[in-house]
Amino acid sequence: MDCKCKLLLLYFAVIVLLVFPNLKINGVHGDQQVPCYFIFGDSLSDSGNNNNLSTSAKANYLPYGIDFPAGPTGRFCNGRTTVDVITKFLGFEEFIPPYATANGSELLQGVNYASGSAGIRDETGKQLGYCISIDEQLRHHKLTISQIVNILGDQTQATHHLNKCLYSVQVGSNDYLNNYFLPDYYNTSKRYTPSQYAAVLAKQYSHQLRTLYNHGARKFALFGMGPIGCTPHAIVTYGTNGSLCVNKLNDAATLFNDQLKLLTDQLNMELKDAKFAYVNILEILLSLAKYFSDFKPAASTCCQVNKFRLCIPSKSPCFLRNLRVFWDAVHPTEAANIITAIGSYPAFKFLNVHLHEVDLSSLLAQLQHN
Repeated sequence: MDCKCKLLLLYFAVIVLLVFPNLKINGVHGDQQVPCYFIFGDSLSDSGNNNNLSTSAKANYLPYGIDFPAGPTGRFCNGRTTVDVITKFLGFEEFIPPYATANGSELLQGVNYASGSAGIRDETGKQLGYCISIDEQLRHHKLTISQIVNILGDQTQATHHLNKCLYSVQVGSNDYLNNYFLPDYYNTSKRYTPSQYAAVLAKQYSHQLRTLYNHGARKFALFGMGPIGCTPHAIVTYGTNGSLCVNKLNDAATLFNDQLKLLTDQLNMELKDAKFAYVNILEILLSLAKYFSDFKPAASTCCQVNKFRLCIPSKSPCFLRNLRVFWDAVHPTEAANIITAIGSYPAFKFLNVHLHEVDLSSLLAQLQHN
């Protein structure tokens, strides 16, 4: 690695410490902290569920996965997603398999149900083709539970197992980017003000989370919406009028996050035997954007993108991917996902789930492969 790359990696390390001044520098190796990890959401978490669907929202081709050990898998990233990084911090040896391929005893360690372009609302993202909405992901989880019952022998043992699992849900961005802010395809912006829409989403989301609870979930990590107004797509499409990001999109994200915080508190009060933790993605990534604001390439796309805001197949991406915030026009890089995972620590501690602390030297060594 040449001197310039080493200096840029050092810059990344300094940013990590600036964003998280209380970060402990210890090892990431240790015992598995939960018996199973179930993942729900959209393309920020998808690990291959869209590969065989009739949709334009696919990422199972190069340059996606260029920095992932298995190459292109359907992850909308150059490498690991945030939930992939968290999986390793939890002590799992393998990544959680996508529902599309998960089977047999591996179901006991968890399943990733996330689907690119999916949302809280069933119609969200359908202009791109078929996707697996949160409601359908819940139906898939119910089928998984029936298989777990068969593996463990009875419902009581299955429920006891599920009670100890970790559940993460990251959803909502597409309900805006692939719904509310697409008036040519959806009428939600004509029916609701931004405040009303956030409340409508929260109400439906509440029902979905309670369904998970009724199926045995007790430890919930609820990821808030990120700064959707800071994506390269948003900036090119709407302009910023001199601001760092597109304010109307980030304002909408804030309204949704405010509703999600209230919902998290409400669920914690009502469902006493469960714990719900809110993960403040907006704050984490805005902090990152602030430190990268003077490094202009960081906020641009790392790959050449098509009309769907995704990477054009087989086109070579940028070289210094570990110094970019965005991979394509809407999805973060592995480096940004690592920072998001690190910033999630307080939420997981609330759930009495320990994420192994980060060895920063090891972290930088991992990033040197790009």
